[in-house]
Amino acid sequence: MAHRFTRGNTAATASLKDLIEARDAYHLHLANLPHVVGTALGRYRIRDTDADWLAPAPTPAAVPAGAASAAVAVPPPPRTLANSAVRDWSWPAVLVFVDAWCEPQQLAERPGAAVPPLLHLPDGRQVLTCVVRVAPRTQRLASETMARTGVRRPGPGLQMLAEHQGLTRTGVVSALVSDGETVYALGSRHVSGQCHDVWVLTRDGRQRIGRPGARAVDHVPLEDHYPGVTPGRARLTLDAALIPLERADRWTPRLLGIGAPGEPLDLGPHTLSLGIIGCPVMAMLPGGHRVEGSVQGLFFRHAGLGGQDHVTEYLIGPRPGERAVDTRPGDSGVVWFWDHDVPGERGPGADPQAPLRPLAIQWGGQGWLDAGPATGGEFALAAGFASVCRALDVRLLRDEDSDLGRYWGKVGHYHIGWVACARLKSARARAFFAANAAAIGVSDGDLAAGRLPSATQTSGFIALADVPDLVWRSRRPKDAANHFAAIDQPGAGPYAGRTLLSMWLEDPASRTPQVWTAFHDALDPRSVPRSRGALPFRVAQLHALMVERLRARDLAGYLCAAGVLAHHVGDAAQPLHLSSLHHGDTGTDDDDEVHAVYEDDMLEQCREALMAGVAARLAQAATPRPFKGAAAAADQVMRLMQRTLARLPPTEILATWQAVRGRGQARAMWAVLGERTMDAMADSAVTLAWLWQSAWTEAGADAAGAWTLRALREPVSTAALKALYEDKTFAESRWLAQMTMPG
Repeated sequence: MAHRFTRGNTAATASLKDLIEARDAYHLHLANLPHVVGTALGRYRIRDTDADWLAPAPTPAAVPAGAASAAVAVPPPPRTLANSAVRDWSWPAVLVFVDAWCEPQQLAERPGAAVPPLLHLPDGRQVLTCVVRVAPRTQRLASETMARTGVRRPGPGLQMLAEHQGLTRTGVVSALVSDGETVYALGSRHVSGQCHDVWVLTRDGRQRIGRPGARAVDHVPLEDHYPGVTPGRARLTLDAALIPLERADRWTPRLLGIGAPGEPLDLGPHTLSLGIIGCPVMAMLPGGHRVEGSVQGLFFRHAGLGGQDHVTEYLIGPRPGERAVDTRPGDSGVVWFWDHDVPGERGPGADPQAPLRPLAIQWGGQGWLDAGPATGGEFALAAGFASVCRALDVRLLRDEDSDLGRYWGKVGHYHIGWVACARLKSARARAFFAANAAAIGVSDGDLAAGRLPSATQTSGFIALADVPDLVWRSRRPKDAANHFAAIDQPGAGPYAGRTLLSMWLEDPASRTPQVWTAFHDALDPRSVPRSRGALPFRVAQLHALMVERLRARDLAGYLCAAGVLAHHVGDAAQPLHLSSLHHGDTGTDDDDEVHAVYEDDMLEQCREALMAGVAARLAQAATPRPFKGAAAAADQVMRLMQRTLARLPPTEILATWQAVRGRGQARAMWAVLGERTMDAMADSAVTLAWLWQSAWTEAGADAAGAWTLRALREPVSTAALKALYEDKTFAESRWLAQMTMPG
């Protein structure tokens, strides 16, 4: 629901700022009342026995039913976390947790012990209190057992181990983050803070992350993160530390059991509101255990020392009907995500495949007992994900190509884009691409030196050949299916015995997004749109856009479309992008590793030989004749995909990868696959130049009155190109079922 994360007018009469000021004004009074064990900010909790439990709207009374319990003949039962919940219309309130419930007769005898039902501010504002009986757990729970997963490649969500003073501490790797220079594992400070070494548990046992650095944060002044909103001396608990990765290229930023995360919810002094109370959240614990909860309170005061209070941004408790969130010591560092798949959470038109967005990072827990040990429940204490990133000055890495030196993803795409610029057939086209080669690719010298764009520094211009990975992957969810097509997947139903490739070659009528959609429906009508590859139709879309922009005399638009086309033509030369074995044997935990070793590690270690080999092949390559039409462009890239699979069968890549494990694996794969990999990349560069030249010729850009050579030799402004690729309507990304073949 959009109102979770934006300010707006509701039936509530008090704002979050009102609640903060009221609690601070009455803090000493509340803290000195007998039995008060803590306070938080939230909404009034209605008992399931209260008269207005089922009411669709608030009662006309000034306060909710039961708030002034002393006035009723039959006092209601004590309000607990188990027998009460927040209703849609619940009033804003300061939650006051007490370890004993006083009946009206007891309060009449000791009126000074009563929690005031209303807190009055000097300017006339009033804020409700909501008293909840709890019994804080005093006995420490046993830690979770070691959770070794089936993955070999480390990433967020794995259990983290650290040893200090003879003790082994456990936590969870929250995420991979970067400051633009170094990639870090983010975890809890109290787990890794003073330890010499930190490990994660993978299928092969312990893998060393690295040694904790100096960048960590425990508590910060609350007013530093919420200026003008939170007076007083309270300190915000963040409990986070950065661990520099010794080998960032070995890690994936995809969270175990979650996948690539979405943009963190950026909640702060101007965006956090009481609308977040009741927000459903979920987390994935090590071992693949999903836990669910909801935001129960804000700024829970969990400790006080020397007149200074410590608060946590989020108090996460069970959803209605549940008693606890299933969390224990050892879960510190787990990320809680907004569970937007809960009915009613997302508005109409929301993307069903949108990634989960991080809200908070758990650092501790609070156990409360309702009526004895048998009815106890755990709550999670969590810091805002955005607050942690602000305090440490880092940015979340969200996908494989975000900042991890992905060498096929960067070297491959940028090298293909760079060398293709020298292969245009007509003099005018050659002049234009020579002037703009640096806007599309990266020179061999820069590639060899590792001077590559980074997804953490997108405020500057990103060379176009990797914009689909470095920019659009995080900003255009529908672009995910444009990078691949499983053209070797055997069909089902009416398509049994055929593949998308065989159908394409045998029947031109099958070359439409509609037929491909029907093919996927026959395989599994429930398969998600992001799994239905659309690579050739994306090429057709970009080819039509190139022709359209040239005819409109828009060189910037043509160049931007041509530059991002370089990425997708490069994808067509990657065999694992063209197969149902996209990441290996489907369903195994090794899947991502074969993709990483072949496309990343192998080319990283052999990039100089790669560049020399591609150059030698291009020197002998012939220049094809131009063609016309977007359908012909899609056909040409499908023929490239066919040649790629014939050169480098995915089953052979898998067998080669499995033959050698551990040290020397990447170079062993190069010895077997390197020559044919260079053949595929050179073929891709020739095809790319062919597509560029064909669109140029089809649009009549070589005509004498179109542009002068002098004009074509002037580089297009990178500011203009950046404005185009940041505009989501430019070369709009679509799912396969939403595509049409351009006329």
